[in-house]
Amino acid sequence: MLKHLIQWYMVQLDSAGYPLIGLLMAIESTFLPIPSEMIIPPAAMLAHNSGRFSITGIIITGALGSWLGAAIMYWTCRWAGRPLVLRYGRFFLIPEEKVHAAEQWSARFGSFGIFLSRLLPVVRHLIGIPAGIVKLDFRTYSLFTLLGSGLWTGVLCWVGIAAGQDKRLMDGELHRVTLWLVGALVVLGVLYFALVRPFTRKPESGN
Repeated sequence: MLKHLIQWYMVQLDSAGYPLIGLLMAIESTFLPIPSEMIIPPAAMLAHNSGRFSITGIIITGALGSWLGAAIMYWTCRWAGRPLVLRYGRFFLIPEEKVHAAEQWSARFGSFGIFLSRLLPVVRHLIGIPAGIVKLDFRTYSLFTLLGSGLWTGVLCWVGIAAGQDKRLMDGELHRVTLWLVGALVVLGVLYFALVRPFTRKPESGN
């Protein structure tokens, strides 16, 4: 199934181009997170091997798409306010514990946390919740979002190029995608448990 999914995405990517990349990255930054690790590397691989895209174009498109999705999250939460987000967020895959986790992260890292969150799993698509609720200056939010998203997209482009240089993978041994996915999951897992989980856990209540 994974093989057919990858083949389908590569075909769609080749025909739809940058707009598809931007759209998927925008969705990735909302309450329906599509892993950017599955969006950008194939595009970078295609760019490196066929010249269909430019790496610079992918980075710009990915960053702008991420900003668009993050802006939607920001303005939705700014308009709705914390009570509505807590009450109805669960219907949009944002349960109360996710809201608390995002608030914990924001309280710990402040504005810089917006930039840092774009490089990390879990909080990447949640940071717009506390930013919108507290009505953080949108220009500041946008700046850190674009910078972090651009850096993260660049990292994923490097991963895609590295995968594109895997000759056995390019010769059709798509089961080798599993090796790349396992490697990505290990890295993301380490980042999560080292930099996300300690700062998004709810404080334990006293006895």
